[in-house]
Amino acid sequence: MRPTVLLTGATAGIGEDIAVKLSEKYNLVLTGRNTEKLSELQPKLSEGCTSYLLPMDLSNLENVEKTLLQFLQENSLNIHKLVHCAGFMKMIPLKLVNNDFMMECFTTNVFSANLLVKLLVNKKNNNSLLDSVVFISSNISNRGAKAMSTYGASKSALDGLMRNLAVELAPKVRFNSVLPGAVLTKMTQNIFDNEEVMSRMQAQYPLGIGYAKDIADAVNFLLSEDARWITGQQMTVDGGRSINISS
Repeated sequence: MRPTVLLTGATAGIGEDIAVKLSEKYNLVLTGRNTEKLSELQPKLSEGCTSYLLPMDLSNLENVEKTLLQFLQENSLNIHKLVHCAGFMKMIPLKLVNNDFMMECFTTNVFSANLLVKLLVNKKNNNSLLDSVVFISSNISNRGAKAMSTYGASKSALDGLMRNLAVELAPKVRFNSVLPGAVLTKMTQNIFDNEEVMSRMQAQYPLGIGYAKDIADAVNFLLSEDARWITGQQMTVDGGRSINISS
């Protein structure tokens, strides 16, 4: 019997590739705010995968647990693994940051992940079957950039949550995060179409620009038994950008 993975943010560029990769050996519960995009993703999955669609807005914290629990009960489902790929990202200078922006960013990126884990480790809700969790963070978590203070702080918080849960819920559940660098997706294509930006990126990334598949492969590994002795770790997948001090 195939284990079931709950994947948030399934309709994003990276989320879609993660879904396709994981469908090779897992059943999937795909969440996102756009029902139409979720439906368009299903035909791209492997034939042996049973997939479920769960439209859900993670920025609405009051309904996150209720919506997921009701869905699991209605479909008689248990979740074995969680990949939190949903994210909120906007470049906003500090002088323009306000409470609403900060709350939406942290709610989507961090708080919702905490609530999902809380529900899934509950024996009554999920039969204590959760065994592996991967958070999609960012290489900015350990670095810094202009106009990224709120987003960067939220990803640092997400990694802090990952490390603490890795200790609290061991040995039953493993927690790790993947920190992508600049990845070429449908959402970022317009950025890389700028020749100046592309030239600068190529100089900064020793292995060149990455693809969503690179992130999906890392997630697939961390969820698997091949990573059974890995927990509480940040896996940076950024083509060497974070260690390049020459540019």
